[in-house]
Amino acid sequence: MSATTESTNDLSTEPLRSRRNHWNNQVRRHAFMKPNETAIKYLDNETTWRDLDNRSRAFAAALHHRGVRFGDRILMALLNRTEYIEAVLGANLIGAIPVPVNIRMSPAEVGHLVTDSGAEVILTEKLLAPLIDAVRTTHPLDTMIVIDAADNPTHLDYETLLTAAPLDLPETDIPEDTVALIMYTSGTTGKPKGAMLTHANLQSQAVTTINAATTSSDDDVTSVVPPIFHIAGLAAFAPVFYRGIRAVIHPLGAFDPETMLDTLEREGTTTVFMVPAQWQAICAAQQANPRTLRLRAISWGAAPASDTVLSAMNETFPEALNMTAFGQTEMSPVTCVLEGKDALRKMGSIGKVVPAVTARIVDPMMNDVKPGEVGEIVYRGPNLMKGYWHNPAATADAFRGGWFHSGDLVRQDEDGFLYVVDRAKDMIISGGENIYCAEVENVLYSYPSISEAAVIGRAHEKWGEVPVAVIVLIPGTDTPTLTDLQPHLNANLARFKHPKDLVIVDELPRNASGKVVKPELRKAYGSKDAGLAD
Repeated sequence: MSATTESTNDLSTEPLRSRRNHWNNQVRRHAFMKPNETAIKYLDNETTWRDLDNRSRAFAAALHHRGVRFGDRILMALLNRTEYIEAVLGANLIGAIPVPVNIRMSPAEVGHLVTDSGAEVILTEKLLAPLIDAVRTTHPLDTMIVIDAADNPTHLDYETLLTAAPLDLPETDIPEDTVALIMYTSGTTGKPKGAMLTHANLQSQAVTTINAATTSSDDDVTSVVPPIFHIAGLAAFAPVFYRGIRAVIHPLGAFDPETMLDTLEREGTTTVFMVPAQWQAICAAQQANPRTLRLRAISWGAAPASDTVLSAMNETFPEALNMTAFGQTEMSPVTCVLEGKDALRKMGSIGKVVPAVTARIVDPMMNDVKPGEVGEIVYRGPNLMKGYWHNPAATADAFRGGWFHSGDLVRQDEDGFLYVVDRAKDMIISGGENIYCAEVENVLYSYPSISEAAVIGRAHEKWGEVPVAVIVLIPGTDTPTLTDLQPHLNANLARFKHPKDLVIVDELPRNASGKVVKPELRKAYGSKDAGLAD
């Protein structure tokens, strides 16, 4: 595996290791102090703190005995499940770096992650094994570990590895500035970039979340609803491990508000984060068939929320703090919070910058703008990523002027509350998923009859926004339909990135520099919503 020198069990490192502040040491603390209390529940399976510690150590030992060392990358293509967290903790125990994979990606997209990260090991599960097998036909992955793989001799079975590996795991000192995760986030160039998040970043996220939830109690129960392969899902465990409270992992799949409400009631959930579309369905279902819930803090983010949805949340759950969480992967992710006490009077705001973060709102020359004026919000702080994996050019660009450039254009009111005006980065948020137009455009350009393509967002009642493709055809070629494009799109893009409408024009509007003027396209084609597919 990696040629990186592994930390050794040198006595000189003992005082340091015993003081390290990261989630492995926190899990170990709870395993010692309350070993039989439930740490994670998934469906009907409960994992105690002792079991979580033991199983993560067993996975670490299995990786170590297969040659995985400090700094090696481990791809993880999994649905929401307890083993995801065991594996992340296990990899971190030996200084290896988990690389979550969005399971909605195409084989070509996953292949890019394999190449860019240099990972030689992947953990997946039986349902997703065909996707990874397809990736392995063109990309080298020496080791493929699969949950429930007992019936396939070409796959290593996860449980077998945990029980077979000797537990003579060497203790490894993991400094707080060690990279804990590489979270890939799509860039405007069309290729994902790997944001390197350290253990210090995640601890800052934990403190930020705990500080925002002013109703914290020892009997809190957190429901983890977002995909764990998203930063919103994985980072939700940072405060859980810090505080030692119980987490309930919700399975991925079609969102059913009735089932969700039943689970929230049964598990006694006190805090939960969901995207606005989910809250809209939850509010309607709760009003029609009320459950007895313990919710103390409800939060939303990852997509814009309408005033109608926010009002419904406040009316349906009047006893709960209704908080907005705003941020981005590179910031671990939360940078701004709108507290429950301000939710009504500052509706539409993303709140104020959290205490751990320093922020400015600047013009293109890095001059601070006046209150009420629009500028880009730039950040500094302990939750800021280390940089982009093996991408010094992108890192230098993001950190130009000594501040991290978010790409978000905001304004600040007279009370210090922030409002997102636009996104400098060309991005669409659809159902909580980020869709970068350049990535979709690159795929459209490679279709035989398309000479030019521009992708814009269009408002959609269910998803917030959906992508729309405006294309110019090569003269003399047949006119394609969305159905004609499906095989090409399926091979290269996750389905949520597919355009939901196709507009054919003679030419794209361009400025004097030759760049496509997307505001004109949005004005012409961004408001129609008739006939769009879900």
